[in-house]
Amino acid sequence: MSETDESHDARALRKARQMAETEQRKARAAQKLRDNLMRRKSQARARRAGEADLTDGLPAAKTDESSA
Repeated sequence: MSETDESHDARALRKARQMAETEQRKARAAQKLRDNLMRRKSQARARRAGEADLTDGLPAAKTDESSA
């Protein structure tokens, strides 16, 4: 095998890894979107049922107590 063949193989391998990483990133983003949609649908159902929302992230902002 010549140097050209080896460098071509190395480039092909690098490109294949890059494509795999891109696909994994897209799959993670798609899963996050699905999870977010499910959470939002669950919150909407809870509002219709009159139940309190279950927070999964940061708590809601507090109101300014000095203006009360």
